[in-house]
Amino acid sequence: MLRKCCFNIKKYLYLSNINLKPIIMKKHVILFFAFLISVVSFAQQERTLKLNNETNLLEVICYHDNGVVSQTGFYTLEGKLQGEWLSYNTEGKKLVSANYDNGKKVGKWFYWNDTTLKEVDYNNNAIADVNVWTDKSSIATRQ
Repeated sequence: MLRKCCFNIKKYLYLSNINLKPIIMKKHVILFFAFLISVVSFAQQERTLKLNNETNLLEVICYHDNGVVSQTGFYTLEGKLQGEWLSYNTEGKKLVSANYDNGKKVGKWFYWNDTTLKEVDYNNNAIADVNVWTDKSSIATRQ
């Protein structure tokens, strides 16, 4: 129904000799500027890069706006994620521990929140197993 309605509007505008190009162009310009603003606002995160000559990996440390570390990890010289990556919240509490091998997800990943620890096993860049651990007492139990 919506497609038919849009087609009828375009047909009406065409038959009425109304030029759609300025309207479409204006829409594209607005979308482009919205995209540009969103990219710039997310690209503001400060980070440091340091080449480790022994491993030939780039060590990366990203920071939240408040100066607390948000992520740490490594890149290969080809720009692929490598080794252990850690993510932290704005208070510096660990949220995620991830492992990469030449850009592919491997091994055990851990996701923490207030009440659970989620353990995700990756094999060939795909999820092989998931375990959820809860802290219901002084002993964590598997769900």
